[in-house]
Amino acid sequence: MILSNTSIQQALDEGRLQIEPEPLPRNPTLGESSPYGRSAVDLTLGSRLRVPRSGLAIGVDPGGGDTLATLNALYALQEIPAEGFVLEPHRLVLGVTHERVKLPLPHEIAEGVRENGWLAARVEGKSSLARFGLLVHFTAPTIHAGFEGHITLEIMNLGPSPIILRRGMAICQLILELVHGVPAGPPSRFAGQADPSGST
Repeated sequence: MILSNTSIQQALDEGRLQIEPEPLPRNPTLGESSPYGRSAVDLTLGSRLRVPRSGLAIGVDPGGGDTLATLNALYALQEIPAEGFVLEPHRLVLGVTHERVKLPLPHEIAEGVRENGWLAARVEGKSSLARFGLLVHFTAPTIHAGFEGHITLEIMNLGPSPIILRRGMAICQLILELVHGVPAGPPSRFAGQADPSGST
């Protein structure tokens, strides 16, 4: 079941969802925009990107070795300048959301609101950006229950023109869903991530 905007806000109030800083305003005045759609909440682009290193020719074996070390070898960390980062057509960069998201597990939720359920999420693009050819994830939209950290975005320009990425721009939307049953198993290897490569 997908949560409506009012249910997302209720989950924030109850601690079943944590987004820091909290997306505001919740109830915009006339002419003011809101990060809340009817069944999603917008997240914004953080200040750092991982940009492919030029002149690097190494093979990647996703099934073997240290994923984090490989990503650090392939991508250089770069701050987004004040004037923005120009993403050329057919180029890929890794970014992160400015917001830190936590989807608490049942034992982390206050007893009085636990019966309202625990959450998982999906990160999706925004149609306004997709129309210019901007993708924000590849086959990896799932944010599992228990996740805590900044969400990594695989950002690619599939359009014909350069696109300027600015820190703080609305870059994606988070769709929240109720989880049936109590999740089990170890945390994700990307738990607590703050860097686009997945490091903490």
